[in-house]
Amino acid sequence: MPPPIIEVRDLRKVYGGRAVVDGVSFAVEQGEIFGVLGPNGAGKTTTVECVEGLRVPDAGAVRVAGLDPVADHARVTRVLGAQLQESELQPKLTVREALELYAAFYAHPADWRRLAERLGLTDKLNTRFAKLSGGQKQRLFIALALIGSPRVVVLDELTTGLDPRARRDTWQLIEEVRDSGVTVLLVTHFMEEAQRLCDRIAVIDRGRVAALDTPAGLIGRSTGSTVISFTPSVPLAPADLAALPRLSSATEKEGRLTLNGTDATVDALLTLLARHRITAHQLRVTDATLDDAFLDLTTTETDAPAPTDGHPLTPTDLTPTDLTQTDGHAPARPGHHGAPA
Repeated sequence: MPPPIIEVRDLRKVYGGRAVVDGVSFAVEQGEIFGVLGPNGAGKTTTVECVEGLRVPDAGAVRVAGLDPVADHARVTRVLGAQLQESELQPKLTVREALELYAAFYAHPADWRRLAERLGLTDKLNTRFAKLSGGQKQRLFIALALIGSPRVVVLDELTTGLDPRARRDTWQLIEEVRDSGVTVLLVTHFMEEAQRLCDRIAVIDRGRVAALDTPAGLIGRSTGSTVISFTPSVPLAPADLAALPRLSSATEKEGRLTLNGTDATVDALLTLLARHRITAHQLRVTDATLDDAFLDLTTTETDAPAPTDGHPLTPTDLTPTDLTQTDGHAPARPGHHGAPA
């Protein structure tokens, strides 16, 4: 088996005396979509910035394709592309100019015309960046992250600002990227997106990995893998409810019961209702979702402290200062996007 394409070991990053990332470890296999989930301020963005080489860890180690993202930053940028949560380009730059410019930085770029078509940008090629909507800018940045044909692509809040159709089209594109052998590190707060795309997910809470599993595995950890809600024709005795097998919680609001349990809970409940000739009005049985697992695994959102170890990040932090061709190949250029230097 090939070694992991991304390795994070005991990563630690401190801001203002507080450990924002406190011992995070995970490994990402080649060709998988690996999700990073967590509440605001949990440390997920800082963790990913360390993977990209944008932050210097205070302790621990990070490797991307066997390289240190900080010490070997120039080499890492040749194999890693990234779409940042917030980015800007020169306002007067057209979509076509941006795609052509970034394609020129690579020896073997992807077909920017196909990327534009797949991301719904073909009719915007002559539109200036300043005139694009938020969703159109997001799609352009995704194209720029993929244009270098990277081995690893980091996508931070991939579909923020996209309408439902554009979101699903983008999901299909990312699945095609994964199927071509590219590893995807996905940071998202859309549970449906994570459940649809990710092969595995690390849930980060208060700077630590709270859980790491497949989406199905995380859902299975939920306090109730099945949710049963109904309004009984007559109240049920508390003792009868408490006796239901695998029941993890029961709440009542305005006469309507909501139970969390398993299939065994459902079977026993139906038997109980039949025995007492109780009708379950508006009975609804649903499986637990990734949302349920996320709420079980994480604490309430916290405010992340402002970084204090340097200047605020801008897209130009991802742009090399020297694009001089020295080895007979195309100029070295990161797989990240940003304002051209």
